[in-house]
Amino acid sequence: MNQPIDRDVAVVGLQAALPYVRLFRGKEFVVKIGGAICSDPVALRNLAAQISVLVELGIRVVLVHGGGPQTTSLSTRLGLQTKLVGGRRVTDEATLEAVVMSINGSVRTAILSAFRTAGVPAVGISGVDAGLVRAVRRPKVETEVDGVRQTVDYGLVGDVVSVRGSVLRSLLDAGMLPVVSPLSADDAGQVLNINADTVASAVAVELAAEKLIFVTDTNGLLEDPDSPSSLVSYTDLEGVKEIVARSAAAGGMLPKLEAARAALLAGVRRVHMLGYRSRSSLLVEVFTNEGSGTLIVKSLQDLSRTEQSPLP
Repeated sequence: MNQPIDRDVAVVGLQAALPYVRLFRGKEFVVKIGGAICSDPVALRNLAAQISVLVELGIRVVLVHGGGPQTTSLSTRLGLQTKLVGGRRVTDEATLEAVVMSINGSVRTAILSAFRTAGVPAVGISGVDAGLVRAVRRPKVETEVDGVRQTVDYGLVGDVVSVRGSVLRSLLDAGMLPVVSPLSADDAGQVLNINADTVASAVAVELAAEKLIFVTDTNGLLEDPDSPSSLVSYTDLEGVKEIVARSAAAGGMLPKLEAARAALLAGVRRVHMLGYRSRSSLLVEVFTNEGSGTLIVKSLQDLSRTEQSPLP
């Protein structure tokens, strides 16, 4: 049996959210989701329902998605070996085919279906479409693998050169919600695989977005990756640097933190990391002082007193 609604609490909540609604109306949010949520139809529909609230309140949302688990699963079925370095996929020609089939196929379709259920007019688009994301193939790089410095060739992986914001603004102006996959191409038409966190960051910078929001399979950035209760409520780039230095963040979190850093240094005001398993995590993070995940800013001096002391 459903619990009765405490109407007084509901009214107070609406009153508390109103300043945020006024502040964010007409602004752009970039929301990035990974493949994990796309494998959970209930969670995906719930997130789409939360985003529909943002849209109804006049917030212009662009969603960028990955599809790592789906690509890995398809690669395994095709007999392909998966290799990740620092949370980034090494992509040969066969793997690129798997990336295209999964990300621009099953993953995109699942997302668009969820938005259709939520009544949001969403349109799927990749970085290849209309030259949305211009990229170049990543050169071989020196990096540390398992404590050893190595030269890594990521294969058909791209680095973002530019984003055509006019493509996204045209869709937003038409009342559409762009759903962007991270595939792109170079000027010769070679399709390239780009980390979705990187694409989300570049899109947020190009749109001068109010917020860049990473929806993850954890509740946010953790002091201890093995302890869900060690959630970091807020931090800045120095705090992120310290967490990375003591290896408290690894794997897929590293590209997200790199993307967050790039966005903040380029002028995006707020980056958020939050989990997708709660039914209201996105709305709580956006419309309450307490939030539900981690808020990252360029410097702690950029935080308001309320953001630093959200609890009564």
